[in-house]
Amino acid sequence: MKKWIALGVVVLAALWAFSTYNGLVTKDEAVSTAWSNVETQYQRRADLIPNLVNTVKGYAAHESATLEGVVAARAAATSIKLSAEELTPEKLAQYQAAQSEVRTALGRLIAIAENYPDLKANQNFLELQAQLEGTENRIAVARKEFNEVAKRYNVAVRRFPANLLAGAFGFDKKAYFEAAEGTAQAPAVAF
Repeated sequence: MKKWIALGVVVLAALWAFSTYNGLVTKDEAVSTAWSNVETQYQRRADLIPNLVNTVKGYAAHESATLEGVVAARAAATSIKLSAEELTPEKLAQYQAAQSEVRTALGRLIAIAENYPDLKANQNFLELQAQLEGTENRIAVARKEFNEVAKRYNVAVRRFPANLLAGAFGFDKKAYFEAAEGTAQAPAVAF
């Protein structure tokens, strides 16, 4: 009888280990998928930038410093490659900083358009601006979804007794997207 009880305990422990391990793998893959979705949206924005710059270039040729700034920020942001396995807080902060530079440069580019009534009325510019706005919204949604998936994963790898298995098999905590510095303060509006 003791033999059957011991065998039952071993079988239950093995089933728990298999189930827990497979659950962690599933959650890890969900984090990787969510990260890929974030990268896809950033790539979409990067792909729109050359078209926007070229459209503005025709109207605002003497604004070359701003145009070059946008191109340089895009190049810097697209040069940073970060896989889901490398999502440490430091590397994610570096990635976020590069993407923030792109957003700032694009903001300056859009501000230039205000000085050029013909550009503001240009259909290509208006469409690109609308696509860029939509892409920024998609980026925000993808980042939010990534944080939610990363939270579920992080909770799973930290809960007892799954944390014992997670630690043994290298399931490490994932970093979150955080608000960029300075976003806690509302921008000043002057008329």
